[in-house]
Amino acid sequence: MSAARSAQEADVCIVGAGPAGSSAAAHLAALGLDVLLLEKTSFPREKVCGDGLTPRAVKQLVNLGIDISDETLWRRNKGLRVFGGRVEPFELPWPDIKSFPDFGLTLQRSTFDKILADHAVAQGARLHENTNATEPIVENGRVVGVKTKTEEFRAPVVVAADGNSSRIAASLGVKADRRKPMGVAVRAYYKSERSNEDWMESWLELWDGEPNRSNLLPGYGWVFPLADGTCNVGLGVLNQKTGGMSTREMLSAWLRNTPEEWGFTPENQIGKVGSAALPMAFNREPHYKAGLLLVGDSGGMVSPFNGEGIPYALEAGALAAEAIADAKARGFGTASAENALRNYETAVHEQWGGYYKLGQIFVALITRPAIMRLCTRYGLPRPTLMRLTMKLLSHLYDESDGDWMDRLITAAAAIAGSTRAIGVK
Repeated sequence: MSAARSAQEADVCIVGAGPAGSSAAAHLAALGLDVLLLEKTSFPREKVCGDGLTPRAVKQLVNLGIDISDETLWRRNKGLRVFGGRVEPFELPWPDIKSFPDFGLTLQRSTFDKILADHAVAQGARLHENTNATEPIVENGRVVGVKTKTEEFRAPVVVAADGNSSRIAASLGVKADRRKPMGVAVRAYYKSERSNEDWMESWLELWDGEPNRSNLLPGYGWVFPLADGTCNVGLGVLNQKTGGMSTREMLSAWLRNTPEEWGFTPENQIGKVGSAALPMAFNREPHYKAGLLLVGDSGGMVSPFNGEGIPYALEAGALAAEAIADAKARGFGTASAENALRNYETAVHEQWGGYYKLGQIFVALITRPAIMRLCTRYGLPRPTLMRLTMKLLSHLYDESDGDWMDRLITAAAAIAGSTRAIGVK
């Protein structure tokens, strides 16, 4: 009995082995903590994603010690090739700054998540696959573990990395804020010669017929080349702006009008079309409550600027690990340890609170078609403005020692973030 019990007890129990959960597990295990990592399915498993990693995400992979040198897995890219406002695209290299590398990567999420989970295990985390935690164990007002239908797993600290629906957080009454933006992404894989491209591609204008002679669809599209000879092709849209069409209908309408040589046709499609919700701008708070930390999608850590979630999931895992390790050193169960855990909430808001608030303002503007058309038609042709926009939308700027663009964005985010301190939602 004691052996069985110890196998299901640890310093930390993490629910969900996606990027956020595996990042937290790897960092914690590397710091010497005993970590249980629970995954409701088994690897490899499919997840709906664009499969594109900006330099912000690449930096986190480097920090974790993930090997990104294998070109048969990882495909490097130079930046974004943007279509909009004219026939020819605009090519925007990733910013050359001190804080982040100057290249991005692509890799299918099914492979990516397994690499991260395997890395966490290599650091010492104990992975339990096919283990579906459905509710927290609460004793004396604190979360002290989680339950499956047949088992219990116990730890002084629990990390909810169980995605947008987050049954663990919802069970504690930590529910999503419907006032925050929510996106929807839909994607499919295609065999295509465009997999040889060195750029991730983004379409700011999606037409349901002939360009400039049909209806604009309310979203943006992407084509991300992968090293296996396929492309991840998809689009994202705000949930309340689907225009009466399903996202799958929107994707089909757009792809019907892409050039035939691109190969985005039914006969070249691999697998099924998939869709997923994108919880943005901290749509579930607080991120710490009574022994439970929320990381990644469970805490609404998706950028409202571009629907990107992986870098924030990886960063949140690192921030959570730092707070939990600090709490253990102070002594789990003490008032000082509780202060260390509460500091996680402070840390994530200091990192992205102002930027996300600025993103909410951005979302409010681009949902107006007239404003979006003006930005596309008159903003894209201006190189300086687009370099500034690239830094803003991709969250790639130096916050402490950058150029005038970096200082401008940093100041704007700080002003936007100050509204939280006076209770502005």
